[in-house]
Amino acid sequence: MTESTSLSRAVTEARRFTRFYTSYADALSDRMLKSPFSLPQARVLHEIATGPKGQQAADMARALRMDAGQISRVLKGLERAGLIVRAPTEGHAKRLGITLTSEGEAAFQELDQRAQTQMGAALDRLTGEDRTRVIRAMRLITRLLGGRPHPAVSVELRAPEPGDLGWVVSRQSALYAGEYGWTAEYETLVLKILAEFAATQDPARERGWIAEIDGTRVGAVFVVRKDAQTAQLRLLHVERAARGAGIGSRLVDAVLAFAREAGYRRIELWTNDVLVSARRIYVRAGFELVEEEPHHSFGHDLVGQVWAREL
Repeated sequence: MTESTSLSRAVTEARRFTRFYTSYADALSDRMLKSPFSLPQARVLHEIATGPKGQQAADMARALRMDAGQISRVLKGLERAGLIVRAPTEGHAKRLGITLTSEGEAAFQELDQRAQTQMGAALDRLTGEDRTRVIRAMRLITRLLGGRPHPAVSVELRAPEPGDLGWVVSRQSALYAGEYGWTAEYETLVLKILAEFAATQDPARERGWIAEIDGTRVGAVFVVRKDAQTAQLRLLHVERAARGAGIGSRLVDAVLAFAREAGYRRIELWTNDVLVSARRIYVRAGFELVEEEPHHSFGHDLVGQVWAREL
C-alpha cells in the first residue's frame, strides 16, 4: 500500500466517523438535547461555566475555534436571554469578562445533566470491556489529532488487569523479534515467567505494573521474589512510540520503591548486552554489572548480564 493510498483511506474513514458522530450526538439539530439551545450556544455556555473566570469573547473564540462574528452573535443571544453578563475585568476597564447569571448557571446545569444522562444511557448498553475500548479510542483520537506529544501526556502506572499479561507476552515477543530478530524461544520464556507469576504471586512481595497514556498501554514491568532478601526485576519494556518520555525510568522507580517497602535488601535483574536503552535506565537507577556470560538463545549469540543494587 502506498503512502498516498494509505492517507486517502484514512481520510475516508475519518470522514465516515465524523458523519456518524455528528448525527449520533445530534450536532446538526438547531436544538441540543431537546433544549432551547443550539450546539454553538450550548458549547459557549459550557466554556463559560467550566473555563477560566472572566473570559473574553476572543478567548472563547480561540478555545472553541469559532470566528469573531459567530461568537459575537452567540454571546448577544445569550445576553438578551439574561443568561450571561459582561463586566470590566479587574484593572482593565475596557476588557469585558463574561460570566453566567444565576439563570445561565441553571441553564448550564440542566444541559449538563441532560448530556450526562444521554451519554450514560449510551455507555450503559455496552459491556465493561467495550466501554473501556470506546474510552481508550476516544482518548487516543483526542491525543493524536490534538497534537499532544508523549512527554507532555500524563502517564499512569496501574496494576495488571485481566488480559494484560497476554498483552505483555504479545508485545514483548513482537518488539524483540522486530528489533533484534529474536525467535519464538523468547516468547516461550516470557510465557513461562508470567504463568508462574500469575499462579504463585505473593501480593505482599511481588507485583506488576502496566504503564498507560490516555488509556493506551505503553509499557510494563514486574518484580518477583528471588529469595527472602533479594527481589528480581523482570520483563521491563516500553513501546517504541512512547520511548523518550521517561516511562522506563518511572517503571523501574516503582519497582525499587515497592521492593524497599516489601522488606528486600537487594534487587537483581537479568538482561542481554544488546538491550542498550534498558541498560541506560538500570545504570541511572543505580544498578551495577555483577556478572556476564555468553550464551546462545533466541536464535542468536548473546551476552547475558546480571545487574544488581542494594536497597
